[in-house]
Amino acid sequence: MTPATDFAVRKSVTVRASAERAFRVFTEGIDTWWPRSHHIGKSPMKRNILETHAGGRCYSQQEDGSECDWGSVLQWDPPRRFVMAWQVAPNWQFEPDLAKSSEVEVTFTALGDGSTRVDLEHRYFERHGAGWESMKEGVGGDGGWGGMLNLFAAKAEEQA
Repeated sequence: MTPATDFAVRKSVTVRASAERAFRVFTEGIDTWWPRSHHIGKSPMKRNILETHAGGRCYSQQEDGSECDWGSVLQWDPPRRFVMAWQVAPNWQFEPDLAKSSEVEVTFTALGDGSTRVDLEHRYFERHGAGWESMKEGVGGDGGWGGMLNLFAAKAEEQA
């Protein structure tokens, strides 16, 4: 096994929505479900944005007018999957160096009953260097990806 699979955080959720809708809500609609408390900006978060193309930025707009990068879109394949660099260091600050960033891959699999299974894998924590274990623990814990996927699922199922 490689470190990517040894140390990855994996979470899944099934949503009562098409893969197209689930993909769109997760990406274009990230601001509708992402908690305002989960950001690394210097002032309260006003809006969360994931630019919907390879090379796109993942960032937040803060109430003080500033912007705070937190990732980059590495691969874009709607409505099947996307991969983003998680450019948040273990000290919860922006990490500009992609070589020191972990990755988050999200896949959307249409099921026969019209629902969609969403699988998230956050991997390569060891790239963060010292303190990577605390980052893995944080995103793998109750306030991390599991809870975030539940918030996303609730929003994706609204008016689906």
